[in-house]
Amino acid sequence: MTEIILLSDRRVAATPVVDNGEPLVDVREVAGLRVDTRQADGDGSYAHLRADVVRRLLVAQDELPTGIRLLLVEGFRPPQLQGRYFQEYAAVMRAAEPDASPDRVRELTSAYISPPEVAPHVSGGAVDLTLCTEDGVELALGTEVNATPEESEGGCRTAAPRITGEPRANRELMCRAMTAGGFVNYPTEWWHWSYGDRYWALLSGEPAARYGPVARG
Repeated sequence: MTEIILLSDRRVAATPVVDNGEPLVDVREVAGLRVDTRQADGDGSYAHLRADVVRRLLVAQDELPTGIRLLLVEGFRPPQLQGRYFQEYAAVMRAAEPDASPDRVRELTSAYISPPEVAPHVSGGAVDLTLCTEDGVELALGTEVNATPEESEGGCRTAAPRITGEPRANRELMCRAMTAGGFVNYPTEWWHWSYGDRYWALLSGEPAARYGPVARG
């Protein structure tokens, strides 16, 4: 079985960052990419990504068969929002395992929500997405985007063995396209892909991340 490296792993935090200063781009203004609004926020942060990430998404889009599109759900996430998500889910994990140590709670939480200090979304290098038709009808990928491990009975994991048939084929299609674009997947979430962040650097064998935490100007 392939090792799953969680974002709580010390190797992720130990990965250095040499930020290249690349700007955030509003993907809603990019022809050829489709942005969903379910995670929309007041200032549009969700629709922003680093410039080279956007270019790579266009590469991935070109790898998909005619009539199938990437559907972007969430990109950049402000650090304070990431922190809130992490604390809220940590409270759920503490309630589920009241005898767990703080390190164990952090590990359990990071299987679904990234620790804020290493979160790929905070760097502008991560994107949550799914697949849809030209008309915007979402394809079956086995679970909803952002389904928790509890409500999906583990089906949110990219390689979950219970996901078969058409949903499995669609996941594999997404994997091929996103890998062609240079992205890495967070294996506990089939919808989460990143480039340039610490997690990407660790999995890709790069000496440093290209993107650290960023603020919208």
